[in-house]
Amino acid sequence: MKKQLLCVFIMCLTVAAVGFAQDATPAPSPAASPKPKPVMSKKQIEAQLIKYENELWEAWKNKNGKPFQARLSSDGVTVGDQGTSSKAETIKAIATLGCDIKSFKLSDYKLVSLDSNVALLTYKATEDGSCGGTALPTVVWAASTYARRGGKWLAVFHQETPAK
Repeated sequence: MKKQLLCVFIMCLTVAAVGFAQDATPAPSPAASPKPKPVMSKKQIEAQLIKYENELWEAWKNKNGKPFQARLSSDGVTVGDQGTSSKAETIKAIATLGCDIKSFKLSDYKLVSLDSNVALLTYKATEDGSCGGTALPTVVWAASTYARRGGKWLAVFHQETPAK
C-alpha cells in the first residue's frame, strides 16, 4: 500500500510539473509584434530641426506661408519687437509686412533636449533685408522650441534678439 501511495504521489508531482512548465498562452511570434519606432539621437534631432529652421527662413524670404502652416504648432507663439503673435498672425504677417530679404545665413547652433519630446534650438542669424522700409538687424540670436506631437516636430515658440 505504501508503494502504491508513493507511486501515485510521484505521478501527481510529475503531472503537476509538466502542467506548470507549459505556458497557458503562446507568446506571439516576433513578426506579429509591432516594432518600436527607433529613437532619434540628439544629432539626428538637431539636424532635422536645423533643416526645418532653414526651410522656415527660406519661406519667410519668399513670402510663403505654407511651410509655417505645416511646421508651427496650433498653439505656437512667436515673440518679436512688436510683442507676441499666434500661428495665424505669424502666417498673415509673412504676406503683409512687406519684407524684402536679400539673404540670410544661420550658424552657431546649439540644441538642448528638454525631454525626449521637447527640444530648444538656439542659433545666430545673419541677414540682409528690410521690412516695411526699415532695415533689419544684421545679426540676431534666435531660439526655437520644438515639441514632438503625433510623431512630428512642431515649433511651439520662436524669438529673435538683435545682437549688439
